[in-house]
Amino acid sequence: RLHKHILHPFLFLKVIAVDEQLRVIYEDNVHFDKDLPEFKTQGGVYIHSDRLTVTSPVLMWVKALDMILEKMKSSGFNFSQVRALSGAGQQHGSVYWKKGSIEILKNASSELPLHQSLKACFSVANSPIWMDSSTASQCSALEKAVGGAQRLASITGSRAYERFTGNQIAKIYSQNPEVYMQTERISLVSSFAASLFLGAYAPIDYSDGSGMNLLQIWEKVWSASCLDACAPGLEEKLGCPVPSHSVLGPICPYYSQRYGFSPDCKVVAFTGDNPASLAGMRLQEGDIAISLGTSDTLFLWIQEPTPALEGHILCNPVDSRTYMALLCFKNGSLMRERIRDDCASGSWDEFSKALSSTAAGNNGNLGFYFDVMEITPEAVGIHRFNKDNQKVSGFPKEVEIRALIEGQFMAKRIHAEKLGYKVMSRTRILATGGASHNKKILQVLSDVFNAPVYTIDTTNSACLGSAYRAIHGLVAETNVSLADVVKLAPEPRLAVTPTTGAEEVTPAKQRKELLSQALQCNSSPHYQVQKALVCNSF
Repeated sequence: RLHKHILHPFLFLKVIAVDEQLRVIYEDNVHFDKDLPEFKTQGGVYIHSDRLTVTSPVLMWVKALDMILEKMKSSGFNFSQVRALSGAGQQHGSVYWKKGSIEILKNASSELPLHQSLKACFSVANSPIWMDSSTASQCSALEKAVGGAQRLASITGSRAYERFTGNQIAKIYSQNPEVYMQTERISLVSSFAASLFLGAYAPIDYSDGSGMNLLQIWEKVWSASCLDACAPGLEEKLGCPVPSHSVLGPICPYYSQRYGFSPDCKVVAFTGDNPASLAGMRLQEGDIAISLGTSDTLFLWIQEPTPALEGHILCNPVDSRTYMALLCFKNGSLMRERIRDDCASGSWDEFSKALSSTAAGNNGNLGFYFDVMEITPEAVGIHRFNKDNQKVSGFPKEVEIRALIEGQFMAKRIHAEKLGYKVMSRTRILATGGASHNKKILQVLSDVFNAPVYTIDTTNSACLGSAYRAIHGLVAETNVSLADVVKLAPEPRLAVTPTTGAEEVTPAKQRKELLSQALQCNSSPHYQVQKALVCNSF
């Protein structure tokens, strides 16, 4: 799978194979910088001179696929036993196929590595990827065309983001219209990778398609107004989106002839890395996965979402009737480490003791801690409030520590609820990342959400999720759920359960007031709009 890592983006192509018992029987990777030095990437990407434009060479991805399959072949891997395959690609990135490329793809000679056959197939040699932030003007134009940021979010699940594919396509059309006109198909990185195995242009799946600012997430069709705002004739170049569990067809003969795949091996629609991670973590209705890393990220399974100006609503990759939400918080582990250093002498043990010595709810003291400009919401600075909701300049050290952790987790719950999430009696919180090893921090998380917290290993969650989705794709049309398919996979480990009475500490009305306080940290018109939306959402 084409892999995006939080700290070292897009460094690898990875492969995992699982057997009928869901045991991993093979895994390997190709490191773009080290194994393919001829492309001269850093972190798998090119950062251009404007520091805003970020791309990756398409042929590097193709050559990495050639390389990893050759490594598998040399190791004696039995390709004939593979019944189905799927994959994941970094979200938002796009690939531009030149007119006539479909014939070359379909008729590639098994005597040659694929990258040699496809070297003249791409009208854009270096694909824009998720790190790109060069499309601010296109974002503004798209939001204006559909009636504003909230209207765009209501249609597509997200307001306009610079990395989102529709805005990248709009930039290419406006700056290089002749290149756009030479393009017969635009793929996401995920559907591009699926196309290589299919020997034909693979459709974009609903879930990854939700990260483009182009798909109507309710009707699961392209939005005419969004397409028209980006470029002419775009619908034809994108093709029709399909359910994420779709079997696209058999693997193309190239792979049977060159590697020994069975002609009956099925290609299941590829998806984005975040949706694939949801499958790999085996989220179910009502569950939350929280990655507590440099940035904190929430994955939510939502039945009835309410798109907002923060966060993203995507079609659920394992259940087309429901949705998933993504929320990212920039001030994660670095913020926790800074308060640990300031208030606990750099010791996690002292930090944990401080959490143990203070009561849930912190006697009404709360803080919002943003050392760097936060994403959710856009705010910066340290903002402390006492039990009377008055802003104060400081707290005692143990109060500061609890204020930080409770504030971080309350913000996550508040923003999740704003997107339509509801804590259910069967809700599980699946925690991963560095802070998930600290039981005192997890206890606060459990108390704030009033739900048990489990820990999980997500080292290869997107890659593993792709393998699970491949198995699921074979039976999905018979209404078998992913949960049924992956029953044999290792269960998450219960870490903590909520303290009795935890839910009474911050009821819904108080959570609304807390978020209003956070939004008051900035008085620009954007935040006043947010504040109004918050007050109307409870």
